[in-house]
Amino acid sequence: MNPSVTYPSSSSNNTSTSWFSGIVRGRSDKSSTPKMSTNSISSDDLGPVNRKNQFRGVLFKYGPKSIQVAFKTGDYRQQVIFIGGLTDGFLATEYLEPLAIALEKEKWSLVQFLLSSSYSGYGTSSLKQDAMELDQLINYLINKEDSEGVVLLGHSTGCQDIVHYMHTNAACSRAVRGAILQAPVSDREYRATLPETAAMIDLASTMISEGRGLELMPREADSEASMTAYRYHSLCSYMGDDDMFSSDLSDDQLRLRLGHMSNTPCLIIFSMADEYVPEYVDKKALVERLCRAMGGAERVEIEYGNHSLSNRVSETVQAIMDFVKRDGPKGWDDPWS
Repeated sequence: MNPSVTYPSSSSNNTSTSWFSGIVRGRSDKSSTPKMSTNSISSDDLGPVNRKNQFRGVLFKYGPKSIQVAFKTGDYRQQVIFIGGLTDGFLATEYLEPLAIALEKEKWSLVQFLLSSSYSGYGTSSLKQDAMELDQLINYLINKEDSEGVVLLGHSTGCQDIVHYMHTNAACSRAVRGAILQAPVSDREYRATLPETAAMIDLASTMISEGRGLELMPREADSEASMTAYRYHSLCSYMGDDDMFSSDLSDDQLRLRLGHMSNTPCLIIFSMADEYVPEYVDKKALVERLCRAMGGAERVEIEYGNHSLSNRVSETVQAIMDFVKRDGPKGWDDPWS
């Protein structure tokens, strides 16, 4: 059975020595020097949020590209990494501010970061590229911040990023102690409601078959961003690379796409009034099928919640914190043992 709302709660694990020491960081000892916590300056006065839409923390580069910038609140060895959806960047959802405050109280940092696909970049990127950059970020946190583990929090298409990343079995993916999928919805099913989609899928398929998958589609394919034929096909076509949460996929197809997530403690937070889910979709049945395909993921169904949960902020933060604070369904033991 998949419990839907109520979880037992316990304090988060905090160990004095990172279980990554000598594994990923073994090639360089420069980053192993202890760091002064910013909280030692005036922990009573300083918090992660100064005022509305003003975060206090550290801005840093995690990779060589100019876009590869991240922002971290708090100075702790456990981090929740927020991965936004299409068009998202920093401060993407209303719940990030109260979440940063709640995480601070539990000695967790919140990390927001920019990908090559952030803002209007998604049309010329891919899940593969996102996964590579997420791995770079986690590697940075291990090497430079002495991370003892991360929880991935995906919003919308960020959920696809998490599923794809965990399928890569990259070395740093073993640092992922849990995954939260907030609004894992089907881009394909939503875009199928738009009048231009069918013709654009045909065009994208033709371009890919002609070896022009990385060329740009006509502007009417997407009003927000330039879109390659590959990325459009990935988002909009049946069983495209991004097609992971569609209600018309069979149980076997969902297991093929999501089954590997059974190796990671997972929580699905589903908005029961998500405006990007077509009305014909039985949301309750869909989230139950997604949880089964993931090997028994936990779930929270937010009644009347919209896609970004801007109208249910406190419920969202509570669901996230309940998951972060307690042991996951299979425990969060040292993944290197």
